[in-house]
Amino acid sequence: MMSGDVSHQKRALRAELRERRRIMTSTERERDTDLITVHLRDLVVRLGARSVAAYLPANDEPNIRPFLNWAEAEGVSLLFPISRDDGLLDWTRGDGETEREGLFGMPEPVGELLAPNAINDVDLIVVPAASVDRTGMRMGWGRGYFDRTLGSMEKCPPVYAVIFDRELVDSVPSEVHDKRVDGAVTPSAIIDF
Repeated sequence: MMSGDVSHQKRALRAELRERRRIMTSTERERDTDLITVHLRDLVVRLGARSVAAYLPANDEPNIRPFLNWAEAEGVSLLFPISRDDGLLDWTRGDGETEREGLFGMPEPVGELLAPNAINDVDLIVVPAASVDRTGMRMGWGRGYFDRTLGSMEKCPPVYAVIFDRELVDSVPSEVHDKRVDGAVTPSAIIDF
């Protein structure tokens, strides 16, 4: 399949997924938030993770903030990505309270900047995704930050994408630079690939 075809398929699928997220009711969102929070907590406990790289969710993403608050309260060390112009991610610990709008309008915590390799020592990486297929292939939102980060790591801890149930699909269009994840956390389950 030509790369142009794949990127066209991805664009169309992303638009559809964005629209689906946009029309969710607040009741659905709250229920999904509660369920995702339980599964993320269970995952951290199961893995014995003491440090987690996560992200601050944008408005239409599954809300992982209650999980982040729980992790902070449990003494789990949290790293958050800060997007750079060169396509790489810096990291910061952040205080979980102060944030600003980063590149592309994404929420980012305010804190001391740590280098891209700060992520190398975490026990678990939690990433956003537009969709994940049943082989673990992740389709992000098209900027490639997480694919580059995961591709550059010498040894990668488990990586789990957080998505809504209907975003786990049989297959997603993928290109050579796209990275698989080890699992997905949805409102109904923790799925290990």
